[in-house]
Amino acid sequence: MNKRFTDLILAAIKQRISDLHITGGFPLIFRSDGVIHFDKNVKWSHTDIDTMVKEMLSERQLLTLRKRWSVDYAISFNHVRVRINAFYTTRGLSLAIRLLPETIPDVTSLNLHPSLNQIRDLKSGLVLVCGSTGSGKSTTVAAIIEEINRTRPVHVITIEDPIEYRFKPKKAFIEQREVGIHVPSFNQGLLDVLRENPDVIFVGELREPDTIRLTLNAAESGHLVFGTLHATDAEDAIYRINNCVSGENQEVIRYQFASTLSWLIVQQLTFVEKAGFRVPMLSITRGSSSVRSSIRENKLTQLETTMLTSRNEGMFTMDLYKKEFINNLTSFNHPYKSFGMGADSSKETDYISSLIDPNAVQDVVYTASVDDAYKIPSVSLKDGDGLPYVILEDHDDMELKDIIAQYDQSDDGKPNHNGEKYK
Repeated sequence: MNKRFTDLILAAIKQRISDLHITGGFPLIFRSDGVIHFDKNVKWSHTDIDTMVKEMLSERQLLTLRKRWSVDYAISFNHVRVRINAFYTTRGLSLAIRLLPETIPDVTSLNLHPSLNQIRDLKSGLVLVCGSTGSGKSTTVAAIIEEINRTRPVHVITIEDPIEYRFKPKKAFIEQREVGIHVPSFNQGLLDVLRENPDVIFVGELREPDTIRLTLNAAESGHLVFGTLHATDAEDAIYRINNCVSGENQEVIRYQFASTLSWLIVQQLTFVEKAGFRVPMLSITRGSSSVRSSIRENKLTQLETTMLTSRNEGMFTMDLYKKEFINNLTSFNHPYKSFGMGADSSKETDYISSLIDPNAVQDVVYTASVDDAYKIPSVSLKDGDGLPYVILEDHDDMELKDIIAQYDQSDDGKPNHNGEKYK
């Protein structure tokens, strides 16, 4: 690890800095309590940044950076977990750095409502934690999963990009997969996970329609599934899920979402004067019959009224949460206390199996999209001669010639795949 970078991170922790921004030939930028500051005494040259990034990244990550011009990764040292995005700009490579404690905070130390501890007892359903970038979504999910880890003998599998918190298995058996390192995509991870006998699944971020569909499928199949989503309020979050597909499949998604939703938490960090720092401000929506009805019928304008009239069911709008919880707290835990705690995270070193090519690029094309969810699902793979195979499951009632005919012609009647035939 570059010593200059290490010293910078350690100094940032002491000064209670949450984010750092490094770009060539420009002063160091840092964020403290949500406010951007400049440090004109610290500058990095363009070549310094190139050298530092090259030292940090694996061959696979370097390949991703070369091809995609950006890469996410995380590193651990001195009881600190550092999440970094390296990306290409007019100044060359720039780094956006988020500091995370390697010790996973609990719900109380994060100044969160104690009702969130109830989530640990759920056996199935969907728990969505939403908010803007940097609002602490992943930290909140990590705190809840750590509570499950502490209290329940279950199998937990996470799919993340990148892995932010490393869990040390306690009562639970926890396996973590990072997109681009241990699994090629969120979609592949979600297809894999249902064959891996999990009880709890964490999907790092719901971005793509296929990822949303597969996440709902996992929750519908009887698992407890956690996911994070960029959304500003509960209505926005539900709208994004309901409208991730078009046409008649919207109704299918709405019914899946309504039937699986257990908790929908929207989080933002707000400066509280009596605390002297930012604390999470939440809205909490529970999967009650009235909430599920609003989702199924797509009557999202009724949602806030439902939340206001369902306070006895543990629901809060953000204004109500501030009034009834935050304003009544007599003491607050500073989030940076977690950085000073003895590291309780996993000490396991990453192992690269000799059976895995870490630089492999998988030539796998998923031909079924969300809008085609109820057509024939398939995976196309190239064989040694470059001809495509079609792998089909659960379609014994169809004649092979009819299946091939369907794939040999597109909707406009023209041959697919440049006239290639299937094996």
